[in-house]
Amino acid sequence: MYPILIVGAGKIGASIAKLLHHSGDYKVTVADRDQAALERLAKYVPVETTLLDVKSPEDLARALDGKKGVLSACSFDINPGIAEAALHAGVSYFDLTEDVETTRRIRELAKEAKQGQIFMPQCGLAPGFIGILGYALAKRFDKLDSVKMRVGALPQYPHNHLKYNLTWSTDGLINEYCNPCEAIVGGKPIEVLALEGLEHFSLDGLEYEAFNTSGGLGTLCETLDGKINELNYKTVRYPGHQYLMDFLINGLKMGSEVARRKQLKEIMENALPITRQDVVLVYVSASGWKDGFYMQETDARKIYHQDIHGEHWSSIQLTTSAGATAVIDLHRTGKLPGKGFVSQEQVNLDEFLANRFGRYYSTDSEHAEKVKL
Repeated sequence: MYPILIVGAGKIGASIAKLLHHSGDYKVTVADRDQAALERLAKYVPVETTLLDVKSPEDLARALDGKKGVLSACSFDINPGIAEAALHAGVSYFDLTEDVETTRRIRELAKEAKQGQIFMPQCGLAPGFIGILGYALAKRFDKLDSVKMRVGALPQYPHNHLKYNLTWSTDGLINEYCNPCEAIVGGKPIEVLALEGLEHFSLDGLEYEAFNTSGGLGTLCETLDGKINELNYKTVRYPGHQYLMDFLINGLKMGSEVARRKQLKEIMENALPITRQDVVLVYVSASGWKDGFYMQETDARKIYHQDIHGEHWSSIQLTTSAGATAVIDLHRTGKLPGKGFVSQEQVNLDEFLANRFGRYYSTDSEHAEKVKL
């Protein structure tokens, strides 16, 4: 049994705990400062729980004692403290952050890792699986031209003016909509503004829009620097969403400072209901030269909400949890680098999709191919 600590008993932390517990290979402990959240989780899955003040180094050290891994399902600003505690405890570290600066700080900590100890942030959907998929397509070319990555967690039945429902962290959503975005344009790494770069496309007969958001590329800009002309990541929404969010964040300046962002969070959480009836859209298009020909390859996936272990899970709940648990499982079985910082693009796509958790991302054709083999 692999002893692991999950910090955060919210929707995603609880989902990760359930997947790992039901696999039978993990001894799961979940820590949170909210006793009620721990009690809710314990009703559904018999994992160990512990009250934890995550800002206390002493409490963190006690919680990490005897563990081999820790996953933070906390907000991005909490993660560096957990990563530092993991370093001192000799414990491998994973998180779900989309925050670029947080990832940079964790990468610095990873330089002091011990043998067998890895630091792997950005382990969810985007960043996370989208980086694994994007880099896998990029490697199929002799010479790259462009990689365009698009991800959306969308309500299956949109009905409000924003054509959106809350499906995950509101803080994380606002962070993505407000912070500068990394990209490569004309072969040079640059920063572009969130909510810009609006484009429209259709897939399976439905119309979508996409625009710049922060954090989705993970470490791909660094990995592909000097090897590609164009690299970008955009969030997918239904048409009209970008215009209204741009009005709120830029027109009314609700993204300009922390206090205003808190007001925006309050507005959104009071106006937009949560839904479990959602769909995650993942789309990557890569172009370049192969065998002397200029070619393009595209991978498009839709993952829907479904029943898992007797409960109904939203698609964003499933994809985020599956992204994290799959890489933890690959680390446990020795299929990732054995020390230091590990980026998402260091994960082999085929091994990820063959994993018992990563298989939730597989398409019907991939399932069929596995059965055929």
